[in-house]
Amino acid sequence: MNFIRNILALLGLVLVGLAIWLGPTLYKYKSAFDGFDSQAYATYRNMMDRVVETGNAAAATVWKVKVNSDLSFEDVDSSIKQVAIDRNIKGVGELPLGDQVAAMTGKPWRKLKIYLYCNPLTAAKMVEYDIAYAAYLPCRVSLVEDENGDLWITTLDMDAMIHGGRPLPPELLAEAQNVKETMLDILNRAAEGDF
Repeated sequence: MNFIRNILALLGLVLVGLAIWLGPTLYKYKSAFDGFDSQAYATYRNMMDRVVETGNAAAATVWKVKVNSDLSFEDVDSSIKQVAIDRNIKGVGELPLGDQVAAMTGKPWRKLKIYLYCNPLTAAKMVEYDIAYAAYLPCRVSLVEDENGDLWITTLDMDAMIHGGRPLPPELLAEAQNVKETMLDILNRAAEGDF
């Protein structure tokens, strides 16, 4: 009986020590999250779930959709551009990175193309809200061939930008949500070859 009592006393002592050691840090984070967007916790939990699942922080911060196997790279390229036009988001650049790698190495390399899109007025409002958002501009969509020859479309998971901190002002939130929906529409429709 004394043994059990001593173990419980030691456990209690360890817990009190942990509370003293971690308490201020935990309070700091809890206080910050109290002022964050109501979806912040779920956003960060989803990101951490993906980090644990993939072991890769980059994979945890993107949306990725596999392209239907009956579509060619050229089909998806056309579809991405058409969906962007349909959604009225401005194409501001394309980077045929796979072709550039092949040209520089003199050897064929898999397909990789990066598309740059922007709603300039929304981008300006985001930068006016906080200049840190400039680092995320413009929105990127990547069409990439994996090592097995399968095609994937990726883009930045915008939830952390939209919901990861203090709530955005309502008008800016609505515009940011529209850009998010546009990027997801590009991913999902282009992966199906939708024009």
